[in-house]
Amino acid sequence: MTDENTRHNEKMKKIKAARDKIMETKTKEKGLIMVHTGAGKGKSSSGFGMIMRCIAHDMPCAVVQFIKGTWMTGERKFLTEHYAKECTFVVSGEGFTWETQDRERDIAAAQAGWERAKELIRDPSMQFVLLDEINIALRYEYLDIDEVVAFLLHEKPPMTHVCLTGRNAKPGLIEAADLVTEMSLLKHPFKDGIKAQLGVEF
Repeated sequence: MTDENTRHNEKMKKIKAARDKIMETKTKEKGLIMVHTGAGKGKSSSGFGMIMRCIAHDMPCAVVQFIKGTWMTGERKFLTEHYAKECTFVVSGEGFTWETQDRERDIAAAQAGWERAKELIRDPSMQFVLLDEINIALRYEYLDIDEVVAFLLHEKPPMTHVCLTGRNAKPGLIEAADLVTEMSLLKHPFKDGIKAQLGVEF
């Protein structure tokens, strides 16, 4: 073994020992409240990645999709056509707010979606629920943030995971969450006149 490899080996042994010591203290389990927010791309994509993991591990899961509505995304097509038994998929919106241009209908759709989401989260067999773009509905006050946070903190079963996505997550939701990730925008092709790409954005 060369001197460089020997140094590397010793360094990795120390890192592993330190890591093992840290891991010995991580013994708790709980259903997490997770928030994916920020101006960058990848919030929904990350949430759907966890849905794929749940399916692979035989964990009953569900998606309630707010705002996007009739827009046929790749995730929706894939899950409803191939994994309808493994993953319940609910569409509550009628489309983006600038498309519907009807606040009352948007509020009604969001509230109907939230009622269905609560049913799914309360279901003792359900292990993971993705609330896709719910932060948008909260931002426009289609849903009451205090009611949503109170439900997640006090009515969500202890071992059920819930992931909430969308820009501009409310401070109260961020405070209540166990895990918060903010996707930052460094560069996006939309600014160069490139439209949303199939398989990349939807």
